[in-house]
Amino acid sequence: MIVAHLDLDAFFATVEELENPAYRTVPLIVGGDPHGRGVVATANYLARSFGIHSAMSCAEALRRCPHAVFVRPRHSLYRDYSREVWTTVREIVPTVEQAGIDEGYLDLKEVAPSFDDARAVAEAVRAVVRARTRLSCSLGVATSKVVAKVASDRRKPGGLTVVRPGREASFLAPFPIRLLPGVGPRAEERLAALGVKTIGALAALEDDELRALLRGKVGRELRDRARGIDPRRLDLSTERISISNEETFEQDVSDLERLHDELRRMADRLAVHLQGRGQVARTITTKLRYPDFAIRTRSTSLDVGTDDAARIGELACALLDRALRDRPGPLRLVGVGVSGLAEHLQLSLPSGV
Repeated sequence: MIVAHLDLDAFFATVEELENPAYRTVPLIVGGDPHGRGVVATANYLARSFGIHSAMSCAEALRRCPHAVFVRPRHSLYRDYSREVWTTVREIVPTVEQAGIDEGYLDLKEVAPSFDDARAVAEAVRAVVRARTRLSCSLGVATSKVVAKVASDRRKPGGLTVVRPGREASFLAPFPIRLLPGVGPRAEERLAALGVKTIGALAALEDDELRALLRGKVGRELRDRARGIDPRRLDLSTERISISNEETFEQDVSDLERLHDELRRMADRLAVHLQGRGQVARTITTKLRYPDFAIRTRSTSLDVGTDDAARIGELACALLDRALRDRPGPLRLVGVGVSGLAEHLQLSLPSGV
């Protein structure tokens, strides 16, 4: 198994910086009300230099950095950027477990037979994500999910760490126990009280020592992880099924009629694909990318799925118009996607009716 963990660096804050470049030069905190009970969702790296981190109270963040700029999270916008990232990643590595809006695991083995090849693929993923979305991501490559996740955090932002076979335990050993996925605050406190403060110390516990600290299967599993042993495969059970088409223009396009024509052509191709697979789609999504690479999507869901090109095209154009009312301007890319796919159920009338 060769797996990569991809983590988007300070994702919410970076998106806000892309949307408003003035934020790049100030300590930026995405979260709740600093004068209330809000908490920090994330902070840019300038704010982190003041010791501000996720899950800290916004009041404490304000105390540490009185000149910080606070913005409320815009989750629909972050989902737009996230979709773009994972669509881009899947063009290079088809099998992905998206573990969250800003992180996921990539099955590199299916596209890279060796670790040297895997490094090259990971570098390509990092570069293409940056080129397509202007977002920075860090990756860890290893033989297991647990090692890859720890590795992805080693060279932030924008770094790549490769842990080769046989070096998993020695790589993990020096890190604080809290960095091992699966070790919560209570387990960390119990282990630290008895001198187990590093991942290596946990890995070195004998069976009787382990039983005294962590009971049953959980203790054995955490010790295995501390040794770099993690048999978990990628979980694909929550993967969304969707298909899409998009077009990047050689020059930015502001002519609405041309944009509508492009969307209708894409709708035709999607309808042919659906009909060929005997499927219908309940959700239609239109995607826009502006000259500054800002991304917007607009979606609508139907009560009954469709495979009709004209209907998909009509909805896609209406969604485009809606997005352009919110933010007018020329576009460098448009796209149409369909999701919520289901088998086409054709009702037949009884004979003689």
